Amino acid sequence: MNHTLWAFIGIGIVVIAIPGPDTALTIRNSLAGGRRGGFFTALGVVAGQLVWEIGTAAGLVAILLASEQVFHAIKLVGALYLIFLGAQSLIAALRSRPRHAGAGGQVPRSAVRPALAFQQGLISNLGNPKMAVFFASIFPQFAPRGHETFGALMTLGVVFSSMTLAWLTLYAIAIERAAGFFRRPAVERAIEGVSGVALIGVGAKLALERE
Repeated sequence: MNHTLWAFIGIGIVVIAIPGPDTALTIRNSLAGGRRGGFFTALGVVAGQLVWEIGTAAGLVAILLASEQVFHAIKLVGALYLIFLGAQSLIAALRSRPRHAGAGGQVPRSAVRPALAFQQGLISNLGNPKMAVFFASIFPQFAPRGHETFGALMTLGVVFSSMTLAWLTLYAIAIERAAGFFRRPAVERAIEGVSGVALIGVGAKLALERE
C-alpha cells in the first residue's frame, strides 16, 4: 500500500501543478483579497473536491457520468460561471484604474470577502465535470477492492485535497510576499487581463467540448 500511495502522490502532484481554472481563480482572488482571499478560494476548491470524492466513493459519480444530459448540464453551468468571472477580470483590466483600487491606486485586501472567495472556489470546482472523470477513472486504480474500498477512496481523496490546499495556498503566500509589485496598477491590470482571458478560454473550451 505504501508504494501505491507514493505512486498516487506522484500523479497527484503532476495533476495539481498543471495550471487550470482553480489556479487562475486563486491568483485572481489573491490579488484582490490578499492571502485570505487566496486561501479561502483554495478552501472552496478543496470543498468542491471533497464533494466529488465522496460521490466517487459512494458510486454516485459513476451514475452522473452515465447520464449524458446531467453531465452536459453541469459542464455548461460551470463553463458559463468561468466565463462570467473571466469577463469581470477582463473588464477590470480594461478600465483606467484597477477594479478594486483605492486611494493611491492600491488594492484593498477586503475587496474580495472570504465568504465570496470560498463560494467562487467551490462553484468553480463543482462546475468542472472533468473532476468527476478524474476521480472516477484515477482513484479506483489505487484503492484495494472489497469492503474497504470506500475508506480507501476517501483516504486518497483527503491526501489529494490536502496537497491541493497546500499548493494553492503557496500561490496566495507568494503573491502576498510580492504584494508591492503585484498591486501596482499597471501590473494588476495586466494580471487581471491574463486571468480574465484564461478563465474565458477555459470556460469556452469546456462549453464547446463534445466529450
